[in-house]
Amino acid sequence: MMMAMAMKIQDTFFISHGSPKLSIDESMPARHFLQSFQQKVYPPRPSSILVISGHWETSYPVVNVISDGPSDIIYDFWGYPKSMYQLKYPAPGAPKMAKRVKELLMSSGFKRVDEDKKRGLDHGAWVPLMLMYPEADIPVCQLSFQTDKDATYHYNMGKALAPLKDEGALIVGSGAATHNLKMLSNTTLVQPWAQEFDSWLKEALIDGRYEDVNNYKEKAPHATVAHPLPDHLYPLHVAMGAGVCLVFLMLRINS
Repeated sequence: MMMAMAMKIQDTFFISHGSPKLSIDESMPARHFLQSFQQKVYPPRPSSILVISGHWETSYPVVNVISDGPSDIIYDFWGYPKSMYQLKYPAPGAPKMAKRVKELLMSSGFKRVDEDKKRGLDHGAWVPLMLMYPEADIPVCQLSFQTDKDATYHYNMGKALAPLKDEGALIVGSGAATHNLKMLSNTTLVQPWAQEFDSWLKEALIDGRYEDVNNYKEKAPHATVAHPLPDHLYPLHVAMGAGVCLVFLMLRINS
């Protein structure tokens, strides 16, 4: 009996996942946009989903290998309405893809890749996914990032993972186009520095200036203001490295 081949996935995605309140707040335009993902943005159905989230930092690449039942979710936020801590996203784990992630990275020169068999999905993964794929029936796993490495390291990580697309996997980087909570906490207005950085990043990606994006600290306006730390931008570099065609979904952190 011949097994059906997985549909090849052509695109990778970078999503600015915004506030965790996106999970319940119907007034947020980003929420409705993500809810339309399957119908209006990307109809092909992946066989599995790999998320690189700005909320999982480790010293070495780590992939979560969940094989028994649905993944737990992590409520890695504080001070939000009680209803948010009761939300569930019982997507199955993706142990076969997780093992494949480890294999691809190690064969590409990443000398150490660890497995975590207990960690669930953080809010950088489950909040957008519960809107994009509310059925929670597609296997999901996460891969960590390393803030002590540079953007090119994460771009090369993405390049190593590109074969997953031919195996039906959707690769999603989940972070933020700008991420300076201190400077954005007391305003709902788009700040000029954020607009300028956003515009530069969008134009660089559209023009295929990936080397400039890898060297964003030197090339981009207001780079260290937009990203005092690189945690929410490195998922973009992974998605960019994996993508023949990267789709950049700019959902502002205060949208």
